[in-house]
Parts: sequence; C-alpha cells; structure tokens
Amino acid sequence: MAKHNPPTEFPVHEHTENNHHSRLEDYELDGGTRQPFILSVAELKLLGIAGVGFFLDAYDLFIINPVATMLQYRLYGGHSLPAGLQGFMKAGANIGSVIGQFGFGFAADYFGRKAVYGKELMLIIFATIMSISDPTGDISPNSALIWLAVWRIILGIGVGGDYPMSASVMTDRAHLKRRGTLLAYVFANQGWGSLVGALVVMIVLLCYRHTMDVEGHTSKVDGVWRICIGLSLVPAFATLYQRLTLPESKKFQASRKMHSPEDGLDESKAIKKDNVQAEVIEREGSRESDGDVDKVANKKELALVKKQHWHEFFHYFSEWRHLRILLGTCSCWFLLDIAFYGINLNQNVVLQQIGFDGSSGTAWTRLFKIATGNLIITALGFVPGYYVTVLTIEKLGRKWIQTQGFLLAALFLAILAGLFHKLSTPAFIVCFALLQFFFNFGANATTYIYPAEVFPTKFRATAHGMSAACGKAGAIISALAFNQLSQTLGTPAVLWIFFGCCIAGAVCTQLLPESKGYDPDVVYAREIAEERERR
Repeated sequence: MAKHNPPTEFPVHEHTENNHHSRLEDYELDGGTRQPFILSVAELKLLGIAGVGFFLDAYDLFIINPVATMLQYRLYGGHSLPAGLQGFMKAGANIGSVIGQFGFGFAADYFGRKAVYGKELMLIIFATIMSISDPTGDISPNSALIWLAVWRIILGIGVGGDYPMSASVMTDRAHLKRRGTLLAYVFANQGWGSLVGALVVMIVLLCYRHTMDVEGHTSKVDGVWRICIGLSLVPAFATLYQRLTLPESKKFQASRKMHSPEDGLDESKAIKKDNVQAEVIEREGSRESDGDVDKVANKKELALVKKQHWHEFFHYFSEWRHLRILLGTCSCWFLLDIAFYGINLNQNVVLQQIGFDGSSGTAWTRLFKIATGNLIITALGFVPGYYVTVLTIEKLGRKWIQTQGFLLAALFLAILAGLFHKLSTPAFIVCFALLQFFFNFGANATTYIYPAEVFPTKFRATAHGMSAACGKAGAIISALAFNQLSQTLGTPAVLWIFFGCCIAGAVCTQLLPESKGYDPDVVYAREIAEERERR
C-alpha cells in the first residue's frame, strides 16, 4: 500500500522530551515574556466566559447545605428532613452531572464546540428558575423536596456539561506554555463560588433578621433560600450571549482533518470529489463550478467525519498507551471526589466540631451561625489553595502537584480521623483548613486539568467528560453513603476510608505522564504517520 505523509495541519518536527511543536506553535506559544499567571485582556475575557460554570458549580455545592437547613424550618417545623429525601436532594445535581458530562462531552467533539457551547448554560438557567418556583405552600413537604431534587438533577446536567465544554474551549485556544495556568484559573472559580455563596447567605439572612428574629416569622425563610439560589442567575445571564456567539477555534477545525488510516478518509478524498462532481453534473445536467463542487464535497466529507468519529475514538483508546492515561484520569478523579465531596457535602459534622453547627438559639441565630462557620471554612482553605496552584503549576508540573496533594490530604485526614474526639477547636480548624488547602493545591485542580491536556483535540471533550463523570460517580457515592456510614461506623471510620482513597489516588497518578509542555495533537499526528508507514 502506498505511504502517505502526515496531515499538513499538524506537521511533525523534531522535539525533545515533552516539548512538542507544530505549525500552530505561533498561536499556542505566543505570549512574549509575560509570566504565565499575568493575563492579557483576551485571556481575561475568555476566563470570564469559561469560568462561570465552575463558579455556579461550587455555588450550588455550597448553597444546598444551608438551603436544606432552611427547609427544615419552612417544611418540617425545625425537625430534620427525611434522610432519604435529603440524600436525594443533595445528590441530585451530581446525578445530573454524570449525564451532562457524558452527553455534552460527546456532543462537543461530534458537533463542534460552537454548536454546543452555551446550551449547557441555558439548561442551568431554566433549571434554576424552576427550582425557585417550588410551590412549597401548595404541596406536601415531601413533594416540595422531590420537586427541588428533580430540578437539581436537570441543573446538574447543565453544570456537568460545563466541565468538558469549558475545558475544551479554553485548551483549544490556550498558549502551550500558559495552558495549565489558564485551566487552573478557570477551575479556581470554584473557590469564588463557595466564598460568594457563604457571603450571600449571610447577607440575605441579615436582611431578614428583623422579620424572622424580632417579629418571629420563621416561615419567611422561604424567601431567603429562593433569593440565595436565584442570585446565581446573574452571572449565568451575564455570560450567556458570549458563549452562544463564541466562534469555533482554529485548532478544533484543524483537528477534524486528521484521520486514522483505519478510516481511509484521506485516501478517498480525490475519489469522493470526483464522485460528487459526477452527481452534480447528473443532477443539474451541466458542469457546476469548482466552488460548487468543493462546497458539496466538503459537506459530504464533514458528514463522513462525524460518522467515523466513534470508530476513530475506539481505535485510539484500543491501544494500551492511550487507555492507560484514560484509566488514570478517570480513577484519580473518582477517588478524589469520594473524599472531597464526602467532606464538603456534609460539613455539618465539621461545623459541629468547631462550634458553628447552630445547635442552639432561634431559627435565625442557628442559620446565621452555620453560615458564619461555612464562611470561615471556605476562606481558610478553598480560595488560597486554588491560587497557589495557579502560581506554581507551570513550574512544579501537574504530576508533582497531584501526587503531593493526595498524600498531604491523606496525612490531614489521618490526623482528623485518629484524633477526632481529642483535637481542640483551634487545632481542628487548622487541620481542616490545611486539608482543604491541599485538596485545592492538589488533586481537585489537577484532575480537571489533566484530561484537558493529555488527549488530542479530536477526542478531548469526550475523554474529559468521561473522566469528570467518574469523579461525579464518586461524589454520588459519598453523598448517599456518608450519613449512613457515619451513624453505623462513626465519623472517624469514614475519614479513614477517605484516607485510603487519597493514598490510592496518589498511586493511580503514576499512570499519568507529566503534561507540562505536552502537545497531544502533535503526538497524535506522529502516531498516524508511523501507522501509515507500517501499513
């Protein structure tokens, strides 16, 4: 069989170690002498567009805990929510996220980023509006919780879809030497979402203090939780237009012209064009211009590319060298989210230990004390950890940050588990803050960054969505099992389980390469060229 040259869109050059180059290097590496964490105006704009999804993800993750407490007073007279319904409501967004990550990830590769981007935000907006429309006064308390849980599943589909979409949109446009920093900036919006969520709850509660605390209208808490959730619509509407009008990236357009020799697409281009030309002549009765023929041929070629997408995807991951990396990104994210969401979806245990569980006082006093405790936890650990990752990722590398993050998170989980009933309040706060810090200066950031950097543009969104879905599967397990295991085994035993997950995560990280300076499109082009040489 005749040999073919590698695709012209991603020509292969000599490289050293992980520094791969391509004809896109001027686009990817342009950035002058600026430090990676110093952003240009264009990068700031793209960050604002891509980051809002993660802001909303963390805002929702935070807000559901105080909302659940508020619903106790609105629906059940201050008594606890039914355990099953509470777990369903808290897990709802994560259940939807799994669907969104798979679905939007595949759609972004199959239909293109431009065709899909923004639709996930429209879904978030619609589900948020329906959530705050919960008719709590017209239906039974249990039905009101089910209403909220169902719409949180729809909300989760949109939030989950944002993971592969925003990761792909940012990576497709990022300069190679700044790619990790930009992805870390996007993910750092989770920290701001949690912090803003804590502040919003406190501010809205202060606005209702006279009504609830002085006049005794505890049922007015119904307005508090609706306002807290509804305010998330502001950043969503603010960036919707920019998402819907964002053009397709040059890199994604070029990636669609790369084909594995298994598909025979490159070999048949000339034949297809001649066949299309003959079809046009037969249909029209005269010879059309080359432009018309090319237009029809390009449409048919694009249709064939879409048809072959899954075949190419499975062919790519049928090789162990690629499957190993996918298993690494999926397993690390799964193990991380068991521990991370297990802690953060059940912060009432932590608040109880530091004296901010709102166990005494009026309904308003209890809610405000819980909100204050959440703000302390968020400010101490969440935001600082994200930005240390931003500042160091291009120097320390992804693999080092992820490994040390897992190991140090395991260390502080072991301290909390072993000394759970012995630590003083200040010591407990310090340990918990350090745990949160090393989650975020560690695997919580890098498990998002890795799948965006190690897979070719052509399969990036699908592989990223699969990895993220595995993470959310871990989050669902934690959300549904934490309370029951805490009651049967005790909280320290559950923390030891999280310790084991972090150790396993550090081991699974060794499946992954260092992705700093790594261009998967160039590597993929080289592999295609080598495969053609062998055929």
